[in-house]
Amino acid sequence: MKNYTLKETQKKFGIPVRKLAFLIRKDVIEPIVAEGNILLAETEIKRYISLSNEVKRKHEESFLKTLGPGIITGASDDDPSGIGTYSQVGAQYGLGLTWLSLYLLPMNSAVQETVARIGIVTGKGLAGVIGKHYNKKILYVLIALLVIANTVNIGADIGAMVASFQLLAPINFYIGAILLTIFMLLLEIFFSYHKYAKILKWLTITLFAYIITGFIIHPNWLAVGQSLVIPKIVFNTSFLAALVAVMGTTISPYLFFWQASAEVEEERDKGVLSDHHVAAYRVELKNMRKDTIMGMAYANVVFLFIVITTAFVLHNNGITSINSAADAALALRPLAGNLAYLFFTIGIFGVGLLAVPVLAGSSAYAVSDILGWKEGLNRKFSKAKAFYCVIIASMLVGLAMNFFGVNPIRALYYAAILNGATSPILMYFIFKVGNDKKVMGQFTSPKWVNFWGYIATVLMAVAAILLIVFSLLGK
Repeated sequence: MKNYTLKETQKKFGIPVRKLAFLIRKDVIEPIVAEGNILLAETEIKRYISLSNEVKRKHEESFLKTLGPGIITGASDDDPSGIGTYSQVGAQYGLGLTWLSLYLLPMNSAVQETVARIGIVTGKGLAGVIGKHYNKKILYVLIALLVIANTVNIGADIGAMVASFQLLAPINFYIGAILLTIFMLLLEIFFSYHKYAKILKWLTITLFAYIITGFIIHPNWLAVGQSLVIPKIVFNTSFLAALVAVMGTTISPYLFFWQASAEVEEERDKGVLSDHHVAAYRVELKNMRKDTIMGMAYANVVFLFIVITTAFVLHNNGITSINSAADAALALRPLAGNLAYLFFTIGIFGVGLLAVPVLAGSSAYAVSDILGWKEGLNRKFSKAKAFYCVIIASMLVGLAMNFFGVNPIRALYYAAILNGATSPILMYFIFKVGNDKKVMGQFTSPKWVNFWGYIATVLMAVAAILLIVFSLLGK
């Protein structure tokens, strides 16, 4: 009997490679490892094919279920505070910054692939890997800034979610904020990663609300196409601040720490291929790349449609300043109609349920990694108390921002700029780790990832430096 590679099996027997990898992980099909390659014996394939339809149906995995940390990370990038940032950019500059949604795609995909690769290959979170092999002192500073920025984001997101819900139903703001925070905490603490990840995946669907809204308003697609191809840059403090804020929102540090640790959680949840795990890396990394690129593309398309909507509805009608995502939704109602308003509002609330736990989890993973605490949403509270305490503290402090007069929108804008300034430093270490054979072995980052990754690092660093210079010069 002949042995087949996964690709040969797909071609001859019609079973997709991704499904074969899934069946191997679940010990449904027993693989053969030869010289680092995964092979399947013809007898083993035929044995699987001969199983009853009822048994095989149990092993069917839909495409949505194969999507993991990448799609969740990408969707959480468009959190309510991010929606507010994109909406303000669209209202203030029209289509002037839509080109970023296109040009940033290969860049944020390269960054997220690298952090995911680090998580899969090392089996450790990003902070733990960087702290072990490189400068630990600077990492303490960067993680402190990450926790501050994440907490501000959480506060702004909770406020935006309650404000958006108030547009649909009468509810006291403070009671709503408390109940919402408790609900999200219970989900994150008492659900295992396996169950919790499924909830997060389904919540990503809410982002389609912004794509639908974009079509409802019937924009000038020719103008949109032109704005995507031809970058527009204005050298003044206001424009550079918007540029850095968008990049800091799109390529954000919390995404780095979340996806690296989430990949580790996925590996724990699925189980490894025991003695031939190294051979399985090729399949895992390939699936990760598809997942990550799809997640980042999804995030950038939503970013584009939010800017399109606010550019044509708000900017073109003289509304150039908004204070929150909820304000954007409210402004859409008389200009674009109830349907656009409804979808935009629902999207804010739905994606907030996804993003707030990711923000809190990102802080917890980063702090736990650097301090050597037990971590993971796959662990019970009693087994990782410090990890969960960071999540609880992040959400409660964020909640408190809405009670003590802190302007979350103003703080959020500065947090986005802070992210844009700290990201290049983190990205330097990320790509250094991704190319270190002592850490990554034969699975270092490919050339195209390094190319776009270093461009993103330099671009964000230059933009942040120019912003500081122009601010000091008062331009």
